Amino acid sequence: MARTSGLRILEETTLKSARLERLEQLAARIETTGDRSSLEVRTPITDEPIGSIPGCTANDVAVAVERARSAQTEWERVTVDERAAILERFGDLVLERREELLDVVQLETGKSRHHAVEEVLDVPLTCSYYAANGPSILADADRTGAVPLASDATVTYDPLGVVGVISPWNYPLTLAMTDAIPALLAGNAVVCKPDERTPFIALALADLLTEAGLPDDLFQIITGDGATVGPALIDEVDYVAFTGGTETGRTVAEQAGRNLIDCSLELGGKNPMLVLDDADPETAARGAVKGAFTNAGQLCLAPERIYVDERRYDEFLDAFVGATRRLEVGLEFDYGSDIGSLIDGDHLDSVREHVESAVANGASLLSGGRTRPDVGPFCYEPTILTDVDPDSRVACEETFGPVVSVHPVSGVDEAIERANDSEYGLNASVWTGDRERGRAVAREIDCGTVCINDPYTVGWAAMDAPMGGFGDSGLGRRHGPEGLQRYVDARTIATSRIGPMDAPPGVSPRWFARFMLGLTNVQRRLTRWLP
Repeated sequence: MARTSGLRILEETTLKSARLERLEQLAARIETTGDRSSLEVRTPITDEPIGSIPGCTANDVAVAVERARSAQTEWERVTVDERAAILERFGDLVLERREELLDVVQLETGKSRHHAVEEVLDVPLTCSYYAANGPSILADADRTGAVPLASDATVTYDPLGVVGVISPWNYPLTLAMTDAIPALLAGNAVVCKPDERTPFIALALADLLTEAGLPDDLFQIITGDGATVGPALIDEVDYVAFTGGTETGRTVAEQAGRNLIDCSLELGGKNPMLVLDDADPETAARGAVKGAFTNAGQLCLAPERIYVDERRYDEFLDAFVGATRRLEVGLEFDYGSDIGSLIDGDHLDSVREHVESAVANGASLLSGGRTRPDVGPFCYEPTILTDVDPDSRVACEETFGPVVSVHPVSGVDEAIERANDSEYGLNASVWTGDRERGRAVAREIDCGTVCINDPYTVGWAAMDAPMGGFGDSGLGRRHGPEGLQRYVDARTIATSRIGPMDAPPGVSPRWFARFMLGLTNVQRRLTRWLP
């Protein structure tokens, strides 16, 4: 079983004084139009209060968007290169202030420090990618005109206006910024609504954006209950980037559709991992540990279903169980522990119910399956199940915790079939000794991202490649050119060099029609032949 490394009580660190005082300063950034009730923010490390935030109203949202819209009219006049320079400075500041940011992320989420580092690394990489590539992606583009030599066409790109970013609690640093950075670079303003359980890291990032030179009011934070603030934000903005659960995502999409605005949605997943007959069992087991138990499994990209070729099943399972039992559960503000806490008691109850229900229906528990109150109030051991009923909740629904089921399969065809037996399609991984074989299998899996010999990092960190889901896992893409182009309106400017595209004076309509039909036929042939 996982070993505890002990709980370092907050009072034994400087967090109780200097850092908690810093949280109060951050909360003061939130502007409201009047006195508001406070929402208490608690740390999952001890389930104690660490601060409070205003419970904003729909009117607060409207005023924030109005300020953002006013700031955006000036921001879109700033050159793309100048915007890129500000975002590059922001990325530098995130790296420079990483220790403070890591402390805040751990304090709000209870995750282990080395899992928090993944969040800090993501932001400067995103800044650098869009700063380097954004100007060319947004540059005016010449396109083929209607009639060669006689006309031309140019596409220009305008920002949408104000983008609403609704970010979740599991990766509050990464997911507050990975959608906001390209939106800002494209010339938009951003109003961000972080989860009420993890608002302070978003506020800390807003501070750094201001320090980097971002104009006032261009990036704003609105806090409060999601059911109140979320719908109000969607009604005010010009685009919504949402990350969260599938059912909430449906509601967001419906409201955005009524408002005739676009949205991108990264939603739930029930991600498969396929271990083929030529995979190295030890390597695959290491990948399963990283994938399934990073951030205590509270990761939308985490594998929750592992399908192993029966010829590698025993070797893989021995290696996977052994590595999992060596993991340490702990809550230190350093790099001592492998796995941290779940976010709160409700989520702990949900994860525990998934496991207990599976076991009651015949599943075998090979590791974990226990809460760890000796470590922290919401800690749960990394858990491996086999013999899982295919109709059980743990088999069909996203657990979003440190729980994974392992299944033997007869070969690659069965592995693909079972991987695709889901309404979700976010992320998958294929483990094999043959890269080309892995790519061939990846093409058969119904997921927006498929990684080969890595659980998720090589896909997520490929900034130049789009990331998003199929089916119930969402709409739209982040990262790559697609992650920037979602935030602009494309305008076509077409020019005729010969005046109106109609029969010139003195030419009969019949002759002109025959000429145009012949020209169209030639143009079609040239289009097929020319590269």
